[in-house]
Amino acid sequence: MNENLKDRDVILVSEKESGKLKAVAGINPDSGELETVSPKPENQQDFMKFDRHGNALDNFMENFSRQFRDPTQFLFFKVPADRVEEVSNNLQEALKNPDSSVNRAFLDVHRVEPPAPKEYAIQPGLVDWQKFERYGITREGLEKTGNLDKLLDYQKTGLMPVAIRFDGETLRSDARFSLRKQEDGTFSPAIHLIRHKPELERPYFGVRFTKEDRDMLEKTGNLGRVVEVEFKPGEKTPVLISLDKLTNEISSFRQEWIRVPDTYKGVELSEDQKQKLGNGEKVELKDMTSKEGRKFDAGVQFNADKRLFELVFADRKKQSQNQKETQQGEVKSPYIPQKIGGVNLTDQQRGDLKTGQTVYLAGMTDREGQKYDAYVKVNTEKNKLDFFKNNPDEAKKQGAEATPDNTHRTQVTQNSGGKTAEATKNVREPLGKGQTQPTEKQAAKQEQDKPKKGRGVKM
Repeated sequence: MNENLKDRDVILVSEKESGKLKAVAGINPDSGELETVSPKPENQQDFMKFDRHGNALDNFMENFSRQFRDPTQFLFFKVPADRVEEVSNNLQEALKNPDSSVNRAFLDVHRVEPPAPKEYAIQPGLVDWQKFERYGITREGLEKTGNLDKLLDYQKTGLMPVAIRFDGETLRSDARFSLRKQEDGTFSPAIHLIRHKPELERPYFGVRFTKEDRDMLEKTGNLGRVVEVEFKPGEKTPVLISLDKLTNEISSFRQEWIRVPDTYKGVELSEDQKQKLGNGEKVELKDMTSKEGRKFDAGVQFNADKRLFELVFADRKKQSQNQKETQQGEVKSPYIPQKIGGVNLTDQQRGDLKTGQTVYLAGMTDREGQKYDAYVKVNTEKNKLDFFKNNPDEAKKQGAEATPDNTHRTQVTQNSGGKTAEATKNVREPLGKGQTQPTEKQAAKQEQDKPKKGRGVKM
């Protein structure tokens, strides 16, 4: 058996109309079309191969499902890389009569189902994703950080690192993004940069804030009443206004778009309460029910920036702390360096770390000069970076507790399955990759470090 193919899988694809199986070689980056070859041994080097124990296949299927309008027109099958021709021939025969119980069972063993495409308020195909790249943002990056779902649901992203280029210079900052509908029906990115403080002294689309308005916005974050703005000269639009707590930007939401529910957290709302909520006022509700089943009292008010009704507690300090802790896509993180272990981080990797994602880095160098690979993730409790041998996110999905790994300080030998070999267990310095025996220098040092036996005192 070819050891390079052990524990590796190849994906076969067949269009339902043709029924002919081919091996997947990749996805064309320009056209987005599947690239395929005949599942013959001579094409082995062209096959796209997946580690049977990794998650690369899941990522591939998700990308495929996202890019193709109708992924259901294809059938996918997973077969061992060292038996591609044999299994593909059997699958091809089974596809001639797929309703047979025997054939159906055989097909199901190898079948791979693309994930069902998500339903969004904004269709992904209407978004000009290339314009995001002007800011160093990619669709894949938005998806990894959980911000894609927010964008396509008419919400803002969390804070993201951006790179804005002009006049040969690059400005790096943090910003949020939303989607803005264009006249042709497509959507383009709207960038929301961080401001030093809210610009409440200046008119907002024709509306001048009174001192009471400014005090209310700075104190609660919400204006608490309906105002009429002029997005177009001479055209009045009733809106509610709130402050974006992350950027200090003024945000508005059309009153006509607000849908006040009949009940909120188990409390039935009266007509008077619903009218006040629709006008942006705060309404005090009693005996609401939390997710844990506990009863509590609090205020409820519409937040024009978040575009939802939120709880408003009397203790503003406590509410502010809760909002910081629960803000999606944002985590308290240490300074993310440009390099880790000598490896330069891309803007995307730094952004992923900042928003709580896990990053895999290869070829880092430890203090002893040894190379190592590791998964890196921010530890928000200790305000530092943790290194893992295995993906901590996958371990969490399976209910296991991921613990930081420090094997890069003294590397684990490949041939011992993670256990220390007897011949090298007393070697203090890091071992080389695959090393199972000490070098002459290490052996001499090992002998020198052995404890001396005392002669004792003869009585």
